[in-house]
Amino acid sequence: MSSTSTILVVLIAALLHYHIGITKAQLDIGVNYGMDGDDLPSPATVVQLFKNYSIGKMRLLEPNNDVLEALENGNIDVTIGIKNEDLPSIASSPQAAGVWFNEHVEPFIPLMNFQYITAGNEVVPGDLAKHVLPAMQNIQNVINSYNYTGLRVTTAVEIAALEGFDPPSKGAFAQNARADMVQIINFLSNTSSPLLVNVYPYFKFASDPDHVRLDYAQFTATSPIVQDGNLSYYNMLDAIVDAFYWAMEKEGVSSVDAVVSESGWPSAGDGLWATPQLAQTYNQNFLKKFIARQATPKRPDHYLEGFIYGMFNENKKPAGVDQNWGLFNSDGTPVYPVFTKV
Repeated sequence: MSSTSTILVVLIAALLHYHIGITKAQLDIGVNYGMDGDDLPSPATVVQLFKNYSIGKMRLLEPNNDVLEALENGNIDVTIGIKNEDLPSIASSPQAAGVWFNEHVEPFIPLMNFQYITAGNEVVPGDLAKHVLPAMQNIQNVINSYNYTGLRVTTAVEIAALEGFDPPSKGAFAQNARADMVQIINFLSNTSSPLLVNVYPYFKFASDPDHVRLDYAQFTATSPIVQDGNLSYYNMLDAIVDAFYWAMEKEGVSSVDAVVSESGWPSAGDGLWATPQLAQTYNQNFLKKFIARQATPKRPDHYLEGFIYGMFNENKKPAGVDQNWGLFNSDGTPVYPVFTKV
């Protein structure tokens, strides 16, 4: 073989190795693994499904040790939630916080990467909101006692915590949420943790399709829909996230990043706007945005992390759209194509 041929073979082998590496790499995107169904596959099957589609992050709204055991050595980043109903006990008792952590987190740490622990989901504003900060503090103290420096504590909130988002610069915390949110974001700032935000343009669009544009909700607008000073908004998700940034800054906190902890589009259940085609369009565009690491207009240099809701259609949820957010059917086949199987 000539030296030229040898060099060509080496180059081809290197390129093949490079492309195989890309194909097998985990995507920097998350999916919520909800379990409100009586026909869902086993945790081991679900974890393999994440791997088959290179989904690199999983969010659990509540702990499930069968799932955590299946995730061991799986190279999937994990966000794990404290159930809303468990917040009062963990908030009031450092011992309860230690028991929760030692049961659901500490035994698995050597074998997986926990990203976040979320103290409740969408409880601000509400009766449980007052328990979020002390629960976060107690869990953080447990983490500190183990010297686990990479694990961060946060909570997940929804748009109900805001007074408005149109335009985003009007973003401010709602009066019934403000006191709790100020305490929470100051804790997050002190611990260098992000605020998790559940963002669902579907609900805003479906409740008022005469005034909310579909292309704005679905990432398909080709020109700005909302102009806010010198910032141009092509999609509603960016506007809602930036409204949270504005709300935090109005309270003197500018160092807390946002993570889109839930977003998606239902494929059935409302007879009009919940269709497989619209769900596919939304989630494909969501995936493109987050894989490309596109940030928001207000903070274009800040990495924005995102999770799709959800992995499966869940038949134990209330009838209608609630049952139809899944990317996959219970047999593991896609409801519609978004991810590519490797």
